[in-house]
Amino acid sequence: MTKIIINGCKGRMGQALVACAGPMPDLEIVGQVDQGDDLGAIIGQCDAVIEFSFHNVTSGVAALCAKHRKALVIGTTGHTETEKSEIGNRKSEIPMVWASNYSTGVNTLFWLTRRAAEILGPGFDLEVIEMHHRLKKDAPSGTATTLLEILADVRKLQLKEALRHGREGITGERTNAEIGIHAIRGGDVVGDHTVIFAAPGERVELTHKAGSRDTFANGALRAAQWVVKQKPGLYDMQDVLGLR
Repeated sequence: MTKIIINGCKGRMGQALVACAGPMPDLEIVGQVDQGDDLGAIIGQCDAVIEFSFHNVTSGVAALCAKHRKALVIGTTGHTETEKSEIGNRKSEIPMVWASNYSTGVNTLFWLTRRAAEILGPGFDLEVIEMHHRLKKDAPSGTATTLLEILADVRKLQLKEALRHGREGITGERTNAEIGIHAIRGGDVVGDHTVIFAAPGERVELTHKAGSRDTFANGALRAAQWVVKQKPGLYDMQDVLGLR
């Protein structure tokens, strides 16, 4: 039995986690925490904390987990570089799964994107399009950022230099050393992501569309059950799913 605490329980993902964990016989929610609650008062009861709150909260949660030697699953996105560094420094103390997206389908998209970029080569222009609901606070999405990082890694590009956030005005011809990202917001879209490989005469598109947050919740719960059995380190869903 894996005992978990959900941090950010009142949010959309927090509610999905609570709903999906209920029927699972090998999981027990021993705490539900949100803004204003004291995670430290109950953290001793769990094996792992699942963190889906705000980017400026995660480093404190990681520090608390490290203090109590509890595993951590991070689904929050939008962290600053400083916050990422603070969180990452805990990898020598506790096992952590940190993923931009916990969907099995999206992690398959990550794998396919890398393989497609390797196979198609530099003759194809790279663009990423993502769409989310109107209430999402960060852009581009964490999932889109991961896709961009994969593409930049394959092409051996510095992502900050290669990125083009939409295009406006007289931009000049597209170069081979740029990756386009386009963030769309509207309605109640859970999450759509498309990677476009475009060359003269042909185009390859890889798309994932999420219709329910349950796909993310089930993946995060699976990650919690997996991470409690691991040594201290920083993992992602590719590790959980055995896609490395």
